[in-house]
Parts: sequence; structure tokens; C-alpha cells
Amino acid sequence: MPRVSEEHLERRRQQILEAAQRCFTRKGFHETSMQDVFAESGLSAGAVYRYFPGKNDIIFALILETMTPLRGRMAEIIRADPAPTPAEVVRQITAEVVKRGGPDGPLRLAPQAWALAMVQPEASIPVRRAIAGMRDLWREYAVRIRDLGWIAPDADVDALAKAIIGVLPGFMLQHLLLEDADPGTFAHGIEVLMSIRPPTGG
Repeated sequence: MPRVSEEHLERRRQQILEAAQRCFTRKGFHETSMQDVFAESGLSAGAVYRYFPGKNDIIFALILETMTPLRGRMAEIIRADPAPTPAEVVRQITAEVVKRGGPDGPLRLAPQAWALAMVQPEASIPVRRAIAGMRDLWREYAVRIRDLGWIAPDADVDALAKAIIGVLPGFMLQHLLLEDADPGTFAHGIEVLMSIRPPTGG
């Protein structure tokens, strides 16, 4: 029975998070009230507060639930055998963004979370942790392709990780706001970028 009880509690928790996610996607973090979450979830105030003392606690939980699966998927991609090319890594990870960034998709909350982290120290903790985790994975990939001889033996893997992590937020914003970015185009862009060879001589 305790196990059934735990499963029931987790289902209720997910019910609240899914309801809040829909509210935040429609109205944004600031315009959504706890009353909106109560109504969307179909639960009483007491039932919701049992799991989350306030709106920020829901936001922080959603940030973690949004970024953790994406980080896990990226880990799978970069550790695949044989090693994927940079363009293939970008294609697969941006395809994951598309899958999770639909009208009610969890990744639509990411830009709101970044903005919140700029003004709320508490919000910055899970956001910074998520971004640092993704950057660590890019560094791991950079080390792997360096060891494979795909980049120079003395390549600065830290600098590469810090630069290439910017690809993902850039894709998110273009996909969500301009609606004309797709994984294939981004992968091709990476191929073009890596093929640049400055002219030598006069």
C-alpha cells in the first residue's frame, strides 16, 4: 500500500506540473497566478500547496524537468558509437528541441526561465546548473573529437564548448519566434561554418 500511495502522490505532482506548464506556456510566468494553476489542474488550493508552497517552487521544478531529459538525450548523442560529426550532433539535438517545443511543449518555457534567472537569484540556481551541465557535455564531446584527431591536438576544448553551446539557445529562439529554423538547416550551417578556410597570402 505505501508504494501505491507514493505512485498516487507522484501522479498528483505531475498533474500539477503539467497544468502549470500549460498555464505558463499560454500566459507566461508573471501573468499566471496560483488560482490559474488550481483551475487548470482541477485541484484545490490545499492539494496544490501540499506539493508546492508557491509559484516559484513550481517554476523551479519545471525548469529541472524541462532541461534534465534534454541533457540526457544529448549525453546519448555525443557518446554514440561511432562518434557523430558536429553537424549530426546539432541535427539530433535540435530535432529533440522541435519535438519538445510544440504549442504546449516544455521547452517553450526555457526562454522565460532564462529571463527569470536574470532577476531572481533562486531561479538562477537551477538554470545555471542546467546550462553548466549542457556545457560540460559539449566539452566532453570536444575532448572526444580531439582525441579522434578531428580537431587539432592542442585545440582549446573549453573555448569550443563555450562557443558551441550558444547554438542551442539560438536555435530555440529562432524556432519559437521566427518559426523558420529547422534541424537540417542548422546542421548544414555547422558544416558550412566548419568548412571555412581563410585565404592565405596577399
